[in-house]
Amino acid sequence: MTLSHILAQAAPAGGGSTLVFIVGTMLVFYFFIMRPQIKKQKEARTFRDNIAAGDEVVTVGGIHGEVMSVNHDMGYVELKVLKGELRVDLAGISSEGGASQEAIEQRS
Repeated sequence: MTLSHILAQAAPAGGGSTLVFIVGTMLVFYFFIMRPQIKKQKEARTFRDNIAAGDEVVTVGGIHGEVMSVNHDMGYVELKVLKGELRVDLAGISSEGGASQEAIEQRS
């Protein structure tokens, strides 16, 4: 027997379809799970890098406030909220605020 006969006998039947299934699964995983998550993280990083004084933001905990100052070196922002001021880590800012400070004060 030659080496090619031995390798041909050792190869499982339908090996090509298994490879196609594995590659297909990896592509689906990348395009439907990883790619959207990477895009979302990139948008969040860009948003946090562009925060400036006067912007209205919402923290991860749901606190609405106006940015008083930003310290990118130390990684925090100081927020003006209804009854005072808070220092929040930049990673704790989730999105732009929708409600203005006047609207928040009217609800109280």
